[in-house]
Order: sequence, then structure tokens, then C-alpha cells
Amino acid sequence: MDNKTYFRTIAKQYRKELDIASISHTLCTLLRNTDIYQNAKNIMIYYPLANEINLLELLNDKKQFYLPRVFQKDLLVCPYTDDLKVSEFKVKEPCTEPVSPEILDLIVVPALMTDKNNYRLGYGGGFYDRFLAKYPNITTVTLLPETLCVDKLPHEDFDIPLDYVICA
Repeated sequence: MDNKTYFRTIAKQYRKELDIASISHTLCTLLRNTDIYQNAKNIMIYYPLANEINLLELLNDKKQFYLPRVFQKDLLVCPYTDDLKVSEFKVKEPCTEPVSPEILDLIVVPALMTDKNNYRLGYGGGFYDRFLAKYPNITTVTLLPETLCVDKLPHEDFDIPLDYVICA
């Protein structure tokens, strides 16, 4: 078992023991109070998996929201609507037509863990790292429970650190 696999297992176990609903609300409030969120008009969030930070309360804000949709090895940026379908990865994805990622001001990136150098541990598919490598000018942030923000995570050359990490 490699180090990333070990950390993924630990993170998923920790999340099961947390009050994710309360933590999600706190993290959304903290995000709302940042300049990066207040100044953003077009924001890509993600639809939460079980025990994952739930960002859906942000949809009540006066912003344009987008969700990712997986197409082959890429992420497409699609406007959010209630018309969602479950993907092969068991994630709810939008049925809307994709738009240019360059319209995004902010991406809230899912993560299992992060470290003090803003490296994130994702689910292992590399979708976000490939996407972020293509669009380095879009501001990125992740929101995580404090227990999942650690000193150091293993990372490789292709891993892209995030601009901001909010832990609570």
C-alpha cells in the first residue's frame, strides 16, 4: 500500500466520525467571508459524496455556479441546474452543456486531506490536477475539517498545490 492509499483510507475513516453537516456550514460561512469568494462571480463547486464537505448551501448566494462533469480523462465545466445525473463514479453531475473553464473566477476543489504547503490528497483519478495544470490562473481553494489538515502529505511532480486551504 503506497502512502497516498494509506492517507486516503485514514481520511475516509475520520470523515465517518465527524459532524459533516455542522462542519460544512461552518466552512461555507468562512468561505463566504473571504475576498476570493466575495469577488468571484463564476464559481465551480462539487456535488458532495457521502461524508464529504457539502457546499450546496452556497447555491443560495448571488453567484453563477458550475459543477464538473467527467468526460474521458477530463473535467468539463457545466452550469449548475437541478437537472443532474449519477455518473459512473457515483457522483451527481450536471446535464447542461459545458462552457469554457476560463470564465471561472474560483474553484472549490474536493479533497480528502491537505497539508501546510497546500497540497491536496484527492481520490486518485488525477482529474483535478490535470484540469488545474491547464488553467493555472483560476483561483483554487479547498475546505476541510481541521483533523484532515496535516503537516505533510506525499505528493508527486504532477500534483498541483491549491491557492488557499480553509480548515475548521
